[in-house]
Amino acid sequence: MLYFKGNMKKIRLYLDNCCFNRPYDHQSYELIRLEIEAKLHIQDRIRNNALELVWSFILDFENSENPYEDQKEAIYEWKSIASLYIQPTEDIREKANELSMKNNIKSKDALHLACAIEAHCHFLLTTDKHMIKKAVDVPEVKVINPLDFLLIVEAR
Repeated sequence: MLYFKGNMKKIRLYLDNCCFNRPYDHQSYELIRLEIEAKLHIQDRIRNNALELVWSFILDFENSENPYEDQKEAIYEWKSIASLYIQPTEDIREKANELSMKNNIKSKDALHLACAIEAHCHFLLTTDKHMIKKAVDVPEVKVINPLDFLLIVEAR
């Protein structure tokens, strides 16, 4: 299992919708291919109970809008694997509004971030470069690309 050094708490992850969808992207760019491999490796770690996954209402909503039924169903299966489900609350809505205003983060991204914070996640994994840049000053959770996450975790 993957724990923080000196801490027996398992690493808790939140993956946003673009991260869940990364394996379905065209692999013509090397970076995308590497991100796919990293995301698939992380999925294996989650399935093997080495990492803890959080799911949320905003993932349900965004995934429900996926026009590809097979992808939608495959992504939705992760909800049953998640150890925690975050419901919509007024606190999450307020935190998302604050993040959106303060960091100029899009509303859906801010909701993902607020859910990850509510769940006390250590990392929010995304392939959205703009979100990573805009969330750099959010102290409650580290917003990072799956490839960079593996570089951090595997280095320990």
